[in-house]
Amino acid sequence: MAAPNFNNRTLYHLDNLDVLRGMNSESVHLIATDPPFNKGRDFHATPDSLAAGARFQDRWKWDNDVHPDWVDKIQDDWPAAWSVIESSRVSWGDDMAAFLCFMGVRLMEMRRVLREDGSIYLHCDPTASHYLKALMDAIFGRKNFQNEITWRRTTAHNDSKKYGANTDTILFYTKGDKWTWNSQYQPYDERYKARFNRKDPDGRAWQDENLTAKGLSGGGYEYEYKGAKSLWRVPLETMQRLDDEGRLHFTSRGGIRRKSYLDEMPGRPVQSLWDDVAAINSQAAERMGYPTQKPLALYKRIIEASSNEGDWVLDPFAGCATTPIAAERLGRKWIGIDIWDKAHPTVLERLEKEGLAVPQSDASQPNLLTFGDVYYSTAPPVRSDDEGESIPYLKLKSVVQEPPGPKMTRAEMFDFLVQEWGLVCRGCNRLFDDPLYLQLDHNTPRSDGGLNHISNRMLLCGPCNSIKSNTLTLSGLRRENRKRGRMAKQ
Repeated sequence: MAAPNFNNRTLYHLDNLDVLRGMNSESVHLIATDPPFNKGRDFHATPDSLAAGARFQDRWKWDNDVHPDWVDKIQDDWPAAWSVIESSRVSWGDDMAAFLCFMGVRLMEMRRVLREDGSIYLHCDPTASHYLKALMDAIFGRKNFQNEITWRRTTAHNDSKKYGANTDTILFYTKGDKWTWNSQYQPYDERYKARFNRKDPDGRAWQDENLTAKGLSGGGYEYEYKGAKSLWRVPLETMQRLDDEGRLHFTSRGGIRRKSYLDEMPGRPVQSLWDDVAAINSQAAERMGYPTQKPLALYKRIIEASSNEGDWVLDPFAGCATTPIAAERLGRKWIGIDIWDKAHPTVLERLEKEGLAVPQSDASQPNLLTFGDVYYSTAPPVRSDDEGESIPYLKLKSVVQEPPGPKMTRAEMFDFLVQEWGLVCRGCNRLFDDPLYLQLDHNTPRSDGGLNHISNRMLLCGPCNSIKSNTLTLSGLRRENRKRGRMAKQ
């Protein structure tokens, strides 16, 4: 994995796609972000708030908001993701497909910059959560889906002629099969606490638990202790230690049970329904007036669960900096990206408000950060790794000279390759009489400099395209086709 090519506490003010493309691969541990939801409306901050003037458009149109290179990249690199987008055009319409294109190219880059042991949390709501889930299955892999978290953002919502929509969704995925995990707990409710209905002389509340191993798989330890003979869960040495510590309860019927103290319990493990984190209300101390501000407690839980102190946390849709502030408070390194003009002063205001930083002119608290410790950039980072993609590609040995001129669309590129090669599959050399049998593919991604990289693109038939990801060279693809042909004859 490459070293990060950015500073800690950096806020980038430009399109997050440019920044993501400039970040080194596998350089961050956690992505926690709250992107647009495709709500079909505009959002504005309250005029009297600290975020006055903040606004963003959460509506999407295919003709206005989709760049041709987004379509090319998704079709070329992640055909499964393109299938999700195409299906959304049928079931919803062009606006959902446009939103998913916008998110798709960014999620592809997020996956690339995420470490193999990293995690991503994507905040959304029922407007597009099911489409985003399918899109992330295609990009991150369905086996790397860990949870669909439901956050109850308000206790009640009065919606006419339907159930109140009072929840958001947070999709939790990992990059691979090993990831950072720190279990999170929340306080027990009174009903659970009532189970601890016994007390020691010093007032410590406890409940008793079974110590026998009868009926458990894996066996146990058979012996007699103070007149009670049984198959026990613990060896004799542990039983004696528990007795010495006063952690055994001798029942009136001659049995032995273990004391479990309430004050030693970590709490109830957090489940996928988060109903204990309140939304930002008009009186909340952390309120900035940003139209879609989320509570610090929500992102604090995410960061604590899926990162450790010193890890890198990224928020590509930083907004009013909830993720960066939570990361700073928890001792993580962070990078935020947003196109809002006031994102930088808002970060500084929140750091000062949280007691984490002071203006550079303030020398009264030398142990705190100063505003100068927060880097601000209007230019993306420059990659210092090999600039490769984290997906396999087919290497084409034969070269076609790229023509001069402006960048071609996918359709124009297809026509150009047909003129150069004819209707021949570059995998199996079969000649077809109709271009519908062929599809455009390539083995390496385009750079961001506007080049087409025709030399890395090819026309493949359906069977060759289906096996391309399992081969490394064009000759390997042809060997695979010959092998399949021999097996078919047998």
